[in-house]
Amino acid sequence: MTAHEIAPGLVIQGIKLPLRLTDFKLIAFDMDSTLINIECVDEIADAAGRKPEVASITEAAMRGEIADYKESLRQRVALLKGVTVAHLEEVYTRRLQLNPGAEALVHACKEAGLKVLLVSGGFTFFTDRIRERLCIDFARSNLLEIESGANCGQLSGRMLDQPWGDICDGTEKRRTLLEVASLLGIEMTQTIAMGDGANDLLMMGVAGLSVAYHAKPTVREQAMVAINTGGLDRLLEVLS
Repeated sequence: MTAHEIAPGLVIQGIKLPLRLTDFKLIAFDMDSTLINIECVDEIADAAGRKPEVASITEAAMRGEIADYKESLRQRVALLKGVTVAHLEEVYTRRLQLNPGAEALVHACKEAGLKVLLVSGGFTFFTDRIRERLCIDFARSNLLEIESGANCGQLSGRMLDQPWGDICDGTEKRRTLLEVASLLGIEMTQTIAMGDGANDLLMMGVAGLSVAYHAKPTVREQAMVAINTGGLDRLLEVLS
């Protein structure tokens, strides 16, 4: 497919314009570095003095250099052992920001009648808050285990299984998008998936429209729309 820059920093390939937002009924967002400005696991690791080590694993995973995403996440979470819930709150209140255009894009999607899904390899501590903040319809992410007893309020370094499974990786993101679309009676051609890292490619691959936001090169190359500069709401320049 030949890529075409329709405006500075906005590239399309494999689609014909015009497209309308109302052609779609469901949009799925990654969270870390897509809807929000940080990788939460890296910022949590900062409290344990292990940010460089954790961030290097995160970066490799997002570039697609680590085949087993679940194991890479388990390794990173193990390094968070002993970090307090108070620090998680500090990450949310002091470091986490919505990326530019996030509120505008989610609002436009909901106004156009789309359901909004947040599906993340991050953690429920943050996705629950972002879901409420942006009035998102559905969310799926990973659950950090909190110690009780003598270490009450500290991370154990493990994640807990949930009714749908153990870890929300690329395969689970894809499955969740397919599941939600099926439950809502929505055709996959009517779905949008938006992300930035290699673990977003599987869900982007089944969506009717795949969107890369300030993404890793391999993700930009495979996406139908690549937003390389500006905010998330630049998607509205493609969807009239």
